[in-house]
Amino acid sequence: MDILKGNAVVGQSGGPTAAINATLAGVIEGVLTEGRGVIGTLYGMRNGMQGLLEENLVDLSAFFGDDAEKLALLKQTPAAALGSCRKKLPDPEKDREFFDGLIAIFKKYDIRYFFYIGGNDSMDTVAKLTKYLETSDYEMRCVGVPKTIDNDLVGTDHTPGFGSAAKYIAATMQEIIRDCSVYKLPAVTIIEIMGRDAGWLTASAAVTGRITDVAPDFVYLPEKVFDGDKFIEDVKKKLETKCAVIVAVSEGVRFADGRYVGEGTQSGVADVFGHKYLAGTGKALEMMVKERIGCKVRSVELNISQRCASHIASLTDIEESVRTGRFGAKSALEGKSGVMITAQRSEGEYSIGFDASEIAGIANAIKTVPDDYINDEANGVTEKCIDYILPLIQGEVDTKYENGLPVHLVI
Repeated sequence: MDILKGNAVVGQSGGPTAAINATLAGVIEGVLTEGRGVIGTLYGMRNGMQGLLEENLVDLSAFFGDDAEKLALLKQTPAAALGSCRKKLPDPEKDREFFDGLIAIFKKYDIRYFFYIGGNDSMDTVAKLTKYLETSDYEMRCVGVPKTIDNDLVGTDHTPGFGSAAKYIAATMQEIIRDCSVYKLPAVTIIEIMGRDAGWLTASAAVTGRITDVAPDFVYLPEKVFDGDKFIEDVKKKLETKCAVIVAVSEGVRFADGRYVGEGTQSGVADVFGHKYLAGTGKALEMMVKERIGCKVRSVELNISQRCASHIASLTDIEESVRTGRFGAKSALEGKSGVMITAQRSEGEYSIGFDASEIAGIANAIKTVPDDYINDEANGVTEKCIDYILPLIQGEVDTKYENGLPVHLVI
């Protein structure tokens, strides 16, 4: 083992998930056990890189110590316990002064290990810091630890957080379908699900068809062009054979000209990474059905409940998230840097192993739902897609409750 003594810092970035704190717990466990005698103090950044720049740090080594109960509570707590941010770092070749200031903070706290838990934009941060360090004489190891309910990071079978969000969506879809099936009145219900460029979450709505006697009638993903006329035709035809028609649609579906379906109902505001805030696709389709079919219609936007519903988290997801964090700590201690922790699925019975893959080939790329996971009509998913998702939603977390509600840890 290539020993590098010093302190470590960990942060969380981007949209939180029901499993991001389980990953944080894994990093903490890895540092406090395998890093004993090598890493002195593990600091936590308050609100990601923004907190680091403001030197708003918390001593996680002191906060957790050997308290197994605190770590157990952290694993069942939704959202980002350290707080999050959406801060875009400049190009290290164009703004060395910024990174010089960053290195000064690392030196001040003797930080030699940097762990960043996040999605695509967070991996961009790790990649840029790694690139700068290649031109610096400051020795430090940077590891990207993945999380995103969108499941759109390349190089890995799936991302921590996706399984719990998929479980929530599938369970909620089953409940909605049962609720909508109690009346004889013809009606259309449209459920809008998160997913800008990748339709993994929306695809998970179809899992109910494998497990139960109900499933959405149509599933529309952003990987395929959305045809409004074909959509109306699909719905009309289905209404001829059943009263309650259920549609699952990704927020990011687009028309052939590239316009978002919900563009007319959106603000047009974008974040620092240039991503437009999406919402309103379900409402746009609701209006389309109302105008062109005229039956009873409503839209439901699942919104942030998809990423914070820890009460129905996947045990597989939580356990793998902890393992991902621990592997990140282990990899850094073994000398790995400029990497993201990736998961590889084995053939046959489900199991995964971990690796540390070069971040340069991962940051700013998007893993979309492959064509053979989508049906020929572009309004549903295939059995191969369900085979992929199903193992990720298995198991229930043994959650601690008090007075009827789950207990959450506040750092």
